[in-house]
Amino acid sequence: MTNISSHSPGVKAYIERGKAMVDAESSHRTAMRGKKFDTIAVHGLYGMQAAQASQGSIIEPAYLSAAQHFENSDHMEAALAYLMPSWTYSRIANPTLHYLEETLALLEGYGYEGDVSACATSSGMSAVFMATNPFLSLEQEQLPAATAPNIVASAKCYGGTYMLFSQRYGIERGLEVRWVRDPLDLAEWADRIDNNTRFVFGEMPSNPGLSVFDIAAVADIAHQHDLPLIVDSTVATPALMRPLNHGADIIVQSVSKSLSSSGFAIAGAIIARHNIHTRVGPDELRSNFSTYVKLQPFRDHGPSLSPFSALLILNDLRTLRGKMDLMSRNTMEVAQYLEQHPQVERVSYPGLASCREHDVASRYMWLVDGEADLGEPVNRYGHLLGFTVKGGAQVARQVFDGLQMIWRATDLGRIKSVATIPAISTHQQQGDVGRELADVPPNLIRLNVGAEHFSDIIGDLDQALAQVRSSKSVLQTMPA
Repeated sequence: MTNISSHSPGVKAYIERGKAMVDAESSHRTAMRGKKFDTIAVHGLYGMQAAQASQGSIIEPAYLSAAQHFENSDHMEAALAYLMPSWTYSRIANPTLHYLEETLALLEGYGYEGDVSACATSSGMSAVFMATNPFLSLEQEQLPAATAPNIVASAKCYGGTYMLFSQRYGIERGLEVRWVRDPLDLAEWADRIDNNTRFVFGEMPSNPGLSVFDIAAVADIAHQHDLPLIVDSTVATPALMRPLNHGADIIVQSVSKSLSSSGFAIAGAIIARHNIHTRVGPDELRSNFSTYVKLQPFRDHGPSLSPFSALLILNDLRTLRGKMDLMSRNTMEVAQYLEQHPQVERVSYPGLASCREHDVASRYMWLVDGEADLGEPVNRYGHLLGFTVKGGAQVARQVFDGLQMIWRATDLGRIKSVATIPAISTHQQQGDVGRELADVPPNLIRLNVGAEHFSDIIGDLDQALAQVRSSKSVLQTMPA
């Protein structure tokens, strides 16, 4: 950071103006943190004072310009030295993105006493990359020399994350990737970590197996080694789970998914508490990770989000809690139906008491503010499930191909129900060994349950599964 005393009087005046801007926004942020989750989702940080500076618009304006005009050279100098708020250039920052980031930080930080910041990115994968890459610095002043860096991550993760870690980090950059095969096994997490581990990463609930892990316990293990715990909670969203409240340092979201249920935009986000645990990196990284990423490595890598996409996402966020409640209840109905179906081998959904993950998921996954309108706290387990079809991969493909209302696509988090076969789509590239490690069998169908009436979703599944039963019946009656 540039020394303020070294600047001209004109630049100092802009720095003072910037301080006043920061103080005013901080005051409004403090007021919003006292509101309920739904209120935050509707308003975010965009209030009446901001509206007056935007021609009185009660909706966040879309700033589609690539760059900001400056009043004079002093204004430009102060802004580009990061000594006052500005957006400068939309690859670095933008007012519309700022309102999205503040809303996400308020939602993920709901109930957390400390400070939280966010950085919006162009996709969920860019968020995973930007959240992890800063810890892979070659500087090893605080670490043992002549030891290869390693990362510890749950093998039950999205296929893109698996490929980033195993191929881009592992093969291309020579990092050791230590996969945790059973995320519920705390001893396995502890055994994987050593003095040269850079970060610990888990996904909860995982895509597509709906695996979970004990966030607080794994955070304690990571923090004993002064390591950050990074959690991908895309499937849950802050409406059902906020890992910062349980000790996580950094959250990554594929905002394209449940947070943006309409499916109109691709986006990601990093949301981090201030003063994270880490053994590497500068003080700025430790004190405010999201802002450090945004103003430095993000600036140089350039995975920026379109302001128009940010506006679409802000509109989706306003009804997040109600949608996650409805779709979670739908998913429970569908999971219970599939669990009893004779053609279904196994259902993976943490809301089912029969699932191994149920007890841990029940400790963490609650509908935010459920007690306010339902009279008591209520568990909700999200709107993603997986089920394996009896008869193997080919039979699963028959069921998948027989769907008439449920969309066939590599997507999740939609207001519309969507299904895919992960072994031939989202997890195809990681190969047989990687899929076995992640427990992604070829007869697994991943189902995103939408907001349609659950009876219609069940009806479509029932007719698709019935086609398999009918074809079996015909084969059994044919003469030898």
